[in-house]
Amino acid sequence: MIDTLAVVGATGAVGRIILDLLATRKFPAKRIKLLASARSAGRPVRLGDAMVDVEALGPDSFNGVDLAIGSTPDEVAAEFVPWAVERGTVVVDESAFYRMNPDVPLVIPEVNLEAIATHRGIIASPNCSTTQMVMVMKPLHDAARVRRVVVSTYQAVSGAGLAATRELEHGTASWLAKQAEEKQVFPHPIAANLIPQIGSPRPNGFTSEEMKMVLETRKILGDESIAVSATCVRVPVANGHSESILIETENKLTAAEARRLLAGFPGIVVEDDLAAKHYPQPRTASGRDEVFVGRIREDISSPNGIALWCVSDNVRKGAATNAVQIAEHLAKHGLQGAGRAART
Repeated sequence: MIDTLAVVGATGAVGRIILDLLATRKFPAKRIKLLASARSAGRPVRLGDAMVDVEALGPDSFNGVDLAIGSTPDEVAAEFVPWAVERGTVVVDESAFYRMNPDVPLVIPEVNLEAIATHRGIIASPNCSTTQMVMVMKPLHDAARVRRVVVSTYQAVSGAGLAATRELEHGTASWLAKQAEEKQVFPHPIAANLIPQIGSPRPNGFTSEEMKMVLETRKILGDESIAVSATCVRVPVANGHSESILIETENKLTAAEARRLLAGFPGIVVEDDLAAKHYPQPRTASGRDEVFVGRIREDISSPNGIALWCVSDNVRKGAATNAVQIAEHLAKHGLQGAGRAART
């Protein structure tokens, strides 16, 4: 049990799911404090059976706060996290800002829970598309050592926030009515379309989203030798990211062995019966916390390849749920990290 937990970004799409999870999972905190931008200050937000007023985020917001979960843009995290750490608060941060900092553990609890103990006040939660891929890679890596991954993502608009979801809804209505579509979030119409760019361009021709999958995967699994090639695509799906993945291992795995390993891994559900048309889909994965895997087959173009399809709710396991799981571990096992002095 901890005294005070703060949720930063409590009024955002992911922040609201965090609040639902804290209530339904009965998070062990005596008090939960809600923080957001000044324009949201004073707004009542539901937390379980109660309504709690949002407070404006500022340096003194973390006085007396033991643990914080942050779901904010990178530039906000860059500002508020030091405020919190200076006041002795441990932060579970969902932004990309601290993920590749060598002093900050990047954690998926089912994959590298032990990394939490190395924190120095900050624990990062990975990118949504990375999280579901690494969940699938982990049992195969442990059994046969993953050498190379080729992944194509089909990422839902919810990953770009509430405004993006509204843009899909309004854009679809306009497209069906053969009217002009307004673009505010995406550079091109998203309705009835695919946009093969998520994030900013990088000098090597990849995007920032694609490079997150490369770099974060290696850090989480602790193996810089894993080769990853990613193509990230925004698709006109409301919620739930899908990925087509080819995993090449050092040692041969059959499809049956891969299926068994995946089915036995915590947080993964195997839905794999092609003849019965049974496989993961965004509409059935939405609202769930697991990673769903199907279409598991031995690749016919490489001797040690396993091809598969996975789907996960990107705002839950890809964001809110993963952060809450980290916070639950801290609340149960103590906030102290190996590289952190005790609060005085």
